[in-house]
Amino acid sequence: MTEVFTEIAGGSGSGLVLIADHASSRVPEDIDLGIDPAAMEKHIAVDIGIDMLTPLVAGKLGCPALAANVSRLVIDLHREADNPAVIPVTSDGYEVPANAALNEAGRAERIDRFWKPYHARAAELIDAHAPKMLFTLHSFTPSLESAPAERPWQVGILYNQDARGPRIAIPKLEALGIVVGDNEPYSGKLLNATMNFHAEARGLPYLAIEVRNDLIDTPEGAREWAELLAPVIAAVRDAL
Repeated sequence: MTEVFTEIAGGSGSGLVLIADHASSRVPEDIDLGIDPAAMEKHIAVDIGIDMLTPLVAGKLGCPALAANVSRLVIDLHREADNPAVIPVTSDGYEVPANAALNEAGRAERIDRFWKPYHARAAELIDAHAPKMLFTLHSFTPSLESAPAERPWQVGILYNQDARGPRIAIPKLEALGIVVGDNEPYSGKLLNATMNFHAEARGLPYLAIEVRNDLIDTPEGAREWAELLAPVIAAVRDAL
């Protein structure tokens, strides 16, 4: 474990590498974001349930995993380094005063400290294991606070240009009776930074999986969804 990421060991024989960009709400002691501590329990700070789901899925598949060890409000690892939202100043109606006050030197230091080592390590893991498929786990809130609207999907499968994995995964999930969003609740054509960088740029197939967070916010829910998702991920890998 480092201040930026945690790793789960796994074998190259799994044919998979898992990346979880928003798996922690941790804020380093030397950073004060200037927000209500209660907000750090919300989806704006962390993908709720992914800290539990990631080791369960990686364990079932025997694959290596890289998971963020810092809140997305400190650095959003699922944004490009030159995207203004990589250090968010607002999120779902909540302001992050300390981020808004950062000057260019402060922003560059934050990116150098967190974003660069995280993505460098992701690239090293992919190089070392040469997976057949990359996949990522995220969670989404059932409704945004700033724009309330029901999000009925249980799982979303996101993608940009490379739809090889999604075209296999979506019908397999639907066959299990799961309500699946095809590039919902938001589009991977707009927000797909980690998979663009580490998968599409390499021509590597991938699955970007979003689970509605009220389904995985308990240990029991996380175990149930790990049982559902792991065989589908394996089946997609095998079908590629």
